[in-house]
Amino acid sequence: MEEYAREPCPWRIVDDCGGAFTMGAIGGGIFQAVKGFRNSPSGMNHRLKGSLTAIRTRAPQLGGSFAVWGGLFSMIDCGLVKVRGKEDPWNSITSGAMTGAILAARNGPVAMVGSAAMGGILLALIEGAGILLTRFASSQLPTGPQFEEPSPMPTSSFGDYRQYQ
Repeated sequence: MEEYAREPCPWRIVDDCGGAFTMGAIGGGIFQAVKGFRNSPSGMNHRLKGSLTAIRTRAPQLGGSFAVWGGLFSMIDCGLVKVRGKEDPWNSITSGAMTGAILAARNGPVAMVGSAAMGGILLALIEGAGILLTRFASSQLPTGPQFEEPSPMPTSSFGDYRQYQ
């Protein structure tokens, strides 16, 4: 199954890490803006300052957390591609489970198992949805009418200028 064009493996890690940081920083910025606005004292100036302060202090941390997750996921995914010799949904599912387990290692083996299960299930749902969406989209596209190739036109010899008279 050929996926969309992706970067080769060493560069994929950097690409995914940067994309994850961007998603975390933007999403975290929006979330923190609302949270800072709601938790500030009354008055528009206080609320706007509280919103900006929350964005400035928390959004980069969330972006960094997302970048760590994305970078670790991509490193494991690239390692599995190298070891297994093929790219398929099982690599992503396994990478999600292993990433969840590694990031929860400081909390003990029970937390590792729970995070691995959640990471694997989440990636299985994402991969399954992608496969179903691809199949649905490909079945909806019309193939169009099939045309026959036209027969070639007779060609005249190089020195035949009668057709221009």
